[in-house]
Amino acid sequence: MSSTPKAFPEIVSPSEWRRAHAAFLAKEKAFTRAKDGLAAERRQLPMAKVEKHYTFDGPSGPVSLLDLFEDRPQLLLYHFMFAPNVHGWPDAGCPGCSMFVDNIGQFTPVHLKARGVSLAVVSLAPLANIEAYRKRMSWPHRWVSSANNSFNTDFGLTTAEGELHGMSVFVRKGDEIFRTYFTSQRGSEGLGNVWGFLDATPYGRQEAWEKSPDGWPQTPPYQWWRRHDEYDLK
Repeated sequence: MSSTPKAFPEIVSPSEWRRAHAAFLAKEKAFTRAKDGLAAERRQLPMAKVEKHYTFDGPSGPVSLLDLFEDRPQLLLYHFMFAPNVHGWPDAGCPGCSMFVDNIGQFTPVHLKARGVSLAVVSLAPLANIEAYRKRMSWPHRWVSSANNSFNTDFGLTTAEGELHGMSVFVRKGDEIFRTYFTSQRGSEGLGNVWGFLDATPYGRQEAWEKSPDGWPQTPPYQWWRRHDEYDLK
């Protein structure tokens, strides 16, 4: 953006600004309530069982899809475009996916863990490429390679037209894994923060004000919030 923009909003008096702001605030609150309703509907979506066993390449050795849950009930898995024919290959991943991961923040996963949600990233690139790029970008998040399995193809992320990106949401029932939700393109824009990620999960924020099916875990709002270094997590 130019340091000296020439276009600006209309200039009005303070009283006119307050009236315009109040009118717009009413629309914003209606939009927030509509989003809450959509999230409630998302929590009631059906789920599909993952029938195949997948093993990924990780920095400490092979890991399964179940391992990525880290013993928590829910998993957010970001499909990061990093493969031949993707911009930046072989030294860098997709610019848009990189911007998305930048947006997650270093401590977002800590707050997610407090609600039983693990977060990981998966790419088709070999692990060596992933590790080199992850270190370059200073990302702490768990990132595994699907180079040696059919995961990307099975989940529709590798197509005849090329690689795709997106976020898959999984829940486990014991050792059984189910996919509950997927979003990509502009659907990913509302994610990247604690609230957006939790709203994408089947159990949501797990706060008592949410409309959720019977039996969903819920606690009073705000009371689970902690500074990121004050949670008692495994």
